[in-house]
Amino acid sequence: MAFFTKSEARRAAQRATGTRSAQDVLRDGRKSYREDDHFDVFLSHSINDAELVLGIKVLLEGQGLRVYVDWIEDKALERDHVTVQTAEVLRKRMKQSDSLLYLATDNASKSKWMPWELGYFDGFKPGGVGVLPVLDESDAPFEGQEYLALYPVMTKEDIPPAKEERNTRQVRLPKRHLAPHYMGHPKIWL
Repeated sequence: MAFFTKSEARRAAQRATGTRSAQDVLRDGRKSYREDDHFDVFLSHSINDAELVLGIKVLLEGQGLRVYVDWIEDKALERDHVTVQTAEVLRKRMKQSDSLLYLATDNASKSKWMPWELGYFDGFKPGGVGVLPVLDESDAPFEGQEYLALYPVMTKEDIPPAKEERNTRQVRLPKRHLAPHYMGHPKIWL
């Protein structure tokens, strides 16, 4: 049972960026997606974690998953302010995604959008939410905000390798809620 680490995510981001910034690479990825595309994962994240977001996106895509990050597909969004227009775009993108992974970092609790995205997606697609911690050490204990205990906590082992034979591309998280005092490690079933 190993979590993704900050150093692992940063190394993946550095391999992807070369000399460019993580934000530049994420924005450049926009041209490979269309407005009506379907995604395996909506990656809910703090804008303050650009390098970690890029690294996790690269690692998940390396497993064969299509990952939505808002500043790639919808870079005109106003993430600094809560607006009806931004909420409408995010709702649309969540509907185009099979699952939501909540990127649990030190900055997540400061995000204006992450709790809203989590609640909306859970209401729209019950059982489709997972918490993906990014920690200093892969075997460190994860203790997120209390409400995160309602959702399965994902580890690296829960993301099957791209070379595995899959019956479907859809990411399926277990359809169970966890007791508030327990954070388990369920599998993503593909």
